[in-house]
Amino acid sequence: MKALLQRVTEAAVAVAGKQLASIGPGLLVFVGVSPADDAEAARWLADKTLRLRVFPDAHKPMNRDVMGVGGEILVISQFTLTADTRRGRRPSFTGVAPPEQAQRLYQTYLESLRTTYDAVSEGQFGADMQVSLVNDGPVTFLLESPFGDR
Repeated sequence: MKALLQRVTEAAVAVAGKQLASIGPGLLVFVGVSPADDAEAARWLADKTLRLRVFPDAHKPMNRDVMGVGGEILVISQFTLTADTRRGRRPSFTGVAPPEQAQRLYQTYLESLRTTYDAVSEGQFGADMQVSLVNDGPVTFLLESPFGDR
């Protein structure tokens, strides 16, 4: 399972021109699921998302997590995140989880976030979404669960 985290000053998601969610300062997270992923990977990724120290304090530029600064989280499902781009000029999606598995693990990820933290919004799974953001820094990290390829 992969998550692309971006520290943002604001972000929003819309489907068919209708805004579904928006956040102020916090994290915009794109989540992709691979066939080898499971609930353990989703829970690990959620914990890492909440506890990764990517926000500044008075002493260091990256010393606080999203909860510590009272930031918000916007989560977007993105199957292209797990595409294989190593060969050719067209991405291969053979390594992408089937929609049923991906949706189940995406929901597990969201539930794991919300068990610990309330300020979590989401896009619409499987929809063609328009995502807008103002990147802060820019600060962007690619998180990969260590449980996928056992």
